[in-house]
Amino acid sequence: MLVGCGEWGFREMPMEKHFEICRDFGFHWLEFGIGGGQTGRLPENPSQQDTDAFCELGQRFSIETPFCCLENDFTLPEAAAHREMVDATLAGIRAGKACGATHMRLFAGFTPVDQIDEAIWQRMIDAFVESDDLCGELGMQIAIETHGAVQFDAQGNALHSHTASTHPDAMRRLIETLPPRIGFNYDPGNLKPLADGDPRLRLDLIDSRINYCHLKDWRRSGDGWLACAIGDDDLDYKPIFDQMSFGGVYLIEYEPLEDPLDGIRRSLDYLRRTVDVVDLGG
Repeated sequence: MLVGCGEWGFREMPMEKHFEICRDFGFHWLEFGIGGGQTGRLPENPSQQDTDAFCELGQRFSIETPFCCLENDFTLPEAAAHREMVDATLAGIRAGKACGATHMRLFAGFTPVDQIDEAIWQRMIDAFVESDDLCGELGMQIAIETHGAVQFDAQGNALHSHTASTHPDAMRRLIETLPPRIGFNYDPGNLKPLADGDPRLRLDLIDSRINYCHLKDWRRSGDGWLACAIGDDDLDYKPIFDQMSFGGVYLIEYEPLEDPLDGIRRSLDYLRRTVDVVDLGG
């Protein structure tokens, strides 16, 4: 199994620290983010100086950065705001390419699935087609993350609800409608709170379209959930790995900010107990 390092747990660290941590663990592949306003991400409209500095870090640490995350939402209800979002996404794709990305993690959006009318749905599809056309020109691929709408209660617990990329009927419609080049960032952890009795966590539905993968878990806390490392709770990844067709890089995505290094260590320990070979690419 090829394993790289996700970026979300580093979101409040300076970018150079991301590369230092990856080097120290022996990772060869690092995910990065554009937009969102966090310290550990490139700005939404990175300058040439920003992208040059980022590429220099990759060269200095001998780490590849093929996986880029954008913070888009293609299900905004207002058409004008949606158009602005699409334009920002296209700019982000170009910036990701300048930073070495081959795969762009996009979201379908965060409007609850039962609030997506036909106009919103069609705008979302059109946005993905337009984004895919650009990615095709640039030699890149889109990966739609399986991600629900998340709100947090007063105790900081995450409350998940279905979106177009988690509800099985909507996911099936996406697969049938989108260009076949567009794949999915399969995140079993994100689907766990929205499993609805599906022990295979939509794998049967999207296995052939997976071109990106995040590894994490969520554990119950009060009326919601807290993100944790794989192996920290009860999500058994072994049958998932055994049945997945995906042969690319699996990215450890440890979300909590307070102990990201220990979370990565626990994740690697779990993987080494679960699969025969963990290859960090070094």
